[in-house]
Amino acid sequence: MPGRLARLLLSLLLALTLLPAAAFAARDTNSYDGNIYALYAGNGSLVPPRSTLAQALEEHRPVVLGFFLDDSAASKQYAVVFNELQRLWGRTAELILLPTDPLQNRQGQGAGDPASYWHGQIPQVVVFNTAGKPVLDETGPVSIDAINAALTDVTGLKPQGNVTLSLNREVNELNSEIVPSR
Repeated sequence: MPGRLARLLLSLLLALTLLPAAAFAARDTNSYDGNIYALYAGNGSLVPPRSTLAQALEEHRPVVLGFFLDDSAASKQYAVVFNELQRLWGRTAELILLPTDPLQNRQGQGAGDPASYWHGQIPQVVVFNTAGKPVLDETGPVSIDAINAALTDVTGLKPQGNVTLSLNREVNELNSEIVPSR
């Protein structure tokens, strides 16, 4: 009987240690949670981009180039801004969001290479005019109003939507809701 009980307890202990651990995603940590745009902005269509920077510049399209890291709290918190930019400018400007891992320790190879514009900090936003020249190049949590102003200057158009929707209110730890500014 004691041998049976010992085997049962050993089996139970092994079963508990082999169970999969719970999956946790936290917006405010530097942990890898997967596609941050699907998880924190509710929009998995942002990555991978529809075209390359070289293609967009060659076709003389206005471009918003964004640099991010999937395992960066700053990038996770800023993901909702890129989602909002797609809503406001998706038909007018090319939104190209790129992870910076492939750009580490790499020199840029010309105007069509994103490495030529990356400064080593995230998030970073670069807005290009139709001639391929950067008109806005900032790091950190760039104001969506500054990006909207740069795109308005480049295109001569207003954003396709309500531009007062630029403040974030946390709904839960995983997502944010865009609410009217006061």
